[in-house]
Amino acid sequence: MGNTVAREDFEWVYTDQPHADRRKEILAKHPEIKALMKPDYNLIWVVVLMVLAQLTAFYLVKDLDWKWVVFWAYIFGSCISHSMTLAIHEISHNSAFGNSKAMWNRWFGIFANLPLGLPYSISFKRYHMDHHRYLGGDGIDVDIPTNFEGWFFCTRFRKFIWIALQPFFYAIRPLCINPKPITWLEIINLLAQLAFDVAIYYLWGVKSIFYMLAGSVLGLGLHPISGHFIAEHYMFLKGHETYSYYGPLNLLTFNVGYHNEHHDFPNIPGKSLPLVKKIAAEYYDNLPQYNSWIKVLYDFVMDDTISPYSRMKRQLKGEVKQD
Repeated sequence: MGNTVAREDFEWVYTDQPHADRRKEILAKHPEIKALMKPDYNLIWVVVLMVLAQLTAFYLVKDLDWKWVVFWAYIFGSCISHSMTLAIHEISHNSAFGNSKAMWNRWFGIFANLPLGLPYSISFKRYHMDHHRYLGGDGIDVDIPTNFEGWFFCTRFRKFIWIALQPFFYAIRPLCINPKPITWLEIINLLAQLAFDVAIYYLWGVKSIFYMLAGSVLGLGLHPISGHFIAEHYMFLKGHETYSYYGPLNLLTFNVGYHNEHHDFPNIPGKSLPLVKKIAAEYYDNLPQYNSWIKVLYDFVMDDTISPYSRMKRQLKGEVKQD
């Protein structure tokens, strides 16, 4: 358990990310894909139902013994919470109301954020757009771990702890790598979240608050769905920086597993990404792919050649435009 991995730095590359060129090539060959570039209005109702489901759960756990609060936080709350973060991911791409109603998507993201307990929807959108424009960009893409993460979490045990602490690292990493001025929408996101949390505590007490926060932390840490954090871009095969997953957990995650397809076409909602793969099968069938996020987590911990350093990183050139 104490074996140190061989990698001591990121994989620095001096080529552009592959997604822009592949998008142009696919659209030239399959222009019908453009018809999929439209909002998914069903996303609105799914998110509303998920919020209502969590509100119901907050009420139901308020009088349970603590052991059952913890049990349901992991078994049910964590799944809903993680799924909601991926709904917010969809909303950040304006998939709920379309690009013509961008602000509607921002307000809806704040609403979807409420049952998670901690405000992040608006900030996530700002940083996530950088991730798409400048994949692996040094000092810009905060999806890339810090040098400390790569250096310290270099044994099997430490990598296990790193996975458990994923929510912490995703929260603190932007402040270390690419801090941005706070916007008025982020302040509104914060105030709305605080008001909601206070209301839940006033109505149903500390167990409901614990269930809410524990579900979010557990769902984004040691959880089968969390395999997508590593599966998406960690370099299990040299030369490949984005990987897709086509297993059943896509049903809970708005098809985020179709990650090559998503980076090629970020303006196509997750609902339609399987159609992208079907139409342009010759581009995706032979790319590296996963069938199990649980196996990804296991392999990440047990493979001594894989660590947080196992990412492609780029030194950006020219003008960089950020949200």
